[in-house]
Amino acid sequence: MQLLQVGPTFPKTPFLISKSSPNGVGILSSKKLSLLYDTNHSLASSHRHERCKWASLNQSISSSISTKAASVDVTAEKDVLAALSEIIDPDFGTDIVSCGFVKDMNIDESMGEVSFRLELTTPACPVKDMFEEKANEVVAKLPWVKNVNVTMSAQPAKPVFAEQVPMGLRTISNIVAVSSCKGGVGKSTVAVNLAFTLAGMGARVGIFDADVYGPSLPTMVSPENRLLEMNPEKRTIIPVDYLGVKLVSFGFAGEGRAIMRGPMVSGVINQLLTTAEWGELDYLVIDMPPGTGDIHLTLCQVVPLSAAVIVTTPQKLSFIDVAKGVRMFSKLKVPCIAVVENMCHFDADGKRHYPFGRGSGSQVVEQFGIPHLFDLPIRPTLSASGDSGIPEVVADPQGEVSKTFQELGVCVVQQCAKIRQQVSTAVTYDKSIKAIRVKVPDSDDEFLLHPATVRRNDRSAQSVDEWTGEQKLKYNDVPEDIEPEDIRPMGNYAVSIDWPDGFCQIAPYDQLQTIERLVDVPQPAPV
Repeated sequence: MQLLQVGPTFPKTPFLISKSSPNGVGILSSKKLSLLYDTNHSLASSHRHERCKWASLNQSISSSISTKAASVDVTAEKDVLAALSEIIDPDFGTDIVSCGFVKDMNIDESMGEVSFRLELTTPACPVKDMFEEKANEVVAKLPWVKNVNVTMSAQPAKPVFAEQVPMGLRTISNIVAVSSCKGGVGKSTVAVNLAFTLAGMGARVGIFDADVYGPSLPTMVSPENRLLEMNPEKRTIIPVDYLGVKLVSFGFAGEGRAIMRGPMVSGVINQLLTTAEWGELDYLVIDMPPGTGDIHLTLCQVVPLSAAVIVTTPQKLSFIDVAKGVRMFSKLKVPCIAVVENMCHFDADGKRHYPFGRGSGSQVVEQFGIPHLFDLPIRPTLSASGDSGIPEVVADPQGEVSKTFQELGVCVVQQCAKIRQQVSTAVTYDKSIKAIRVKVPDSDDEFLLHPATVRRNDRSAQSVDEWTGEQKLKYNDVPEDIEPEDIRPMGNYAVSIDWPDGFCQIAPYDQLQTIERLVDVPQPAPV
């Protein structure tokens, strides 16, 4: 049988075995031993050299393969992103790749598999199913793709300017005020049904009843536990829960209605709102009390309101009070995104009747430029649901009223997302041209400002004497090449700018619009 030799072949070494050895193995002479050592050492060195060459060659081949694989992965990723960029977000008017929605992409081109996650601004996004369907469709069209796995998620709940709000509100994305500034128009009905509509769309929702004198929430919902509890360790309030929606109302505090003066009421509202364990919420709906008094001002100062929904009725008297509320929100830089005209009509004998007249809602829309108007009919079931403790959208989710609230919910989701986007990108610093880029929300005007000019126009007490109006910050105190270190939104009305000298400047949008602008700025050459 012939044995196959593995590994390098060494030539036979010329040595003799002494016959005189009893075991047949002779002892090599020193001369022959030296010859054997030299020969084997030379062969071993040659063998090591060959192994080094093979290792070097293998490393070179592996490196080449890795480089090609990386090149293939990069090319495949570009193909996938190019396909996904065909999908346009209808609210932002930008493709989902530029919006930063595409996350955790994983590609195996050899298997034809692509997986990624679409992280939307809210779990209640009304077009999330369309996004998922389109994403599967456009990526599957790539010739090498055999399988597409799309996962849908939402951004973590937090306000745009989390550092400026109380700790208890830092995990809430959007706070929406429902207001009428007049009692008896159905404001609480709208607030409660809107909240449960948003919850039905997949959002995490809470309701805060800000009316201490006459809380409505305990009547309009019927949770098993009807008392707020205190967490003794954290000294926080545990909200009441009903159908997955968190509820806080002075009516659940065991006190019924309050009899107290304005400053005390403001303190109670502040404590109930900011010390409650809301957890992560996508939307907190605040049922505002009637009027434009202390409670409203306290809420607008303490809470970063994202938007307001205005509730009215067809009567002229209602319009007069509602107009006051809209002007209040306008001064506080809270955008009003929708008007709900309640009790506007009913159908009987094949005809539609308007018992309280027409036009109050449309008048609010036209006079103040509020973009959306929703009509609620006079329905006995809508009134009865408020008294029974079961919201109408829960009792009859397929009814006409529920469809109107569904449209209102979609409007709130879209408008809040658009406002967040506008606020977060309103003022940015463009390092390539060393200029501050400004695009004020709800304005098509975009312009550039020189950083040094912005810094010199600070109107705070550190820069201007409050008593004499004398300019304390001199022109030459600000270097011409100064650049901002950070720019952050501050409510819906201003930005906070950190400068290298340690100064934090509050720059309202109104002031930025009056500063001298840059013109004919040379744009950087495309790379």
